[in-house]
Amino acid sequence: MTAQRNQQQRRDDDGHVYTLKFVLVGDSSVGKSQLVSRFSKNLFLPETSSTVGMEFATRELAYYGGARLKAQVWDTAGQERFHSLTQAYYRGAVGALLVYDVTSRASFEGARRWLRQIRDNAHRNIAVSLVGNKSDRGGGAQRAVTTAEGVAFAEANGMDFVETSAATGENVETAFRRLIMAVARLLPEGKRRAAAAVVEADAAAAAAAATAAVAVAGGTAANTPQKSTSGNSEVCS
Repeated sequence: MTAQRNQQQRRDDDGHVYTLKFVLVGDSSVGKSQLVSRFSKNLFLPETSSTVGMEFATRELAYYGGARLKAQVWDTAGQERFHSLTQAYYRGAVGALLVYDVTSRASFEGARRWLRQIRDNAHRNIAVSLVGNKSDRGGGAQRAVTTAEGVAFAEANGMDFVETSAATGENVETAFRRLIMAVARLLPEGKRRAAAAVVEADAAAAAAAATAAVAVAGGTAANTPQKSTSGNSEVCS
């Protein structure tokens, strides 16, 4: 048992741990705290009070090359009186989930103001995803914002887009992971993985080109007979 723990510790020591800060922004009552709870603990707490000040949850994810990603997901209140927290809230953030409620037109309109605040206070290269929450309530007359409107707003502002339900868990994991992976691809392991993928793609393209050349010459790479250098028999691959 001790040997297994030591072996695990060596594996942990060999891999990098990257702590990445992500923030949730949006009007009050759009479900930001519930999204954090669902992602970090897979729990939905319907009777939560408005977040006062700032708080965060942490979840660790495995990544390429033995590296690990420690995602710190920060949540703060959406009320106007807490806007004084913005600079401290955004400091060091590499990604943001901009959340609105699909049953609240006002929260969708407010997303424009929140996006401006992100652009004004966060790093210029911060990754931003637009999230339409409470999709489980978005059927029929309850829906105030169409999916098409969300897509259009996200595309116009260079954001990823997904509709979620913290209540059912639908797409919550997807929303967070897509944002985290968009950032993680810029880490050394992500760059090495991308470079390896390019090499593999180039090798596959070269093999395909060779196969096509053989076919044009009068056969295929798979079944064209080739003369053996050791005799008169034919060798088929």
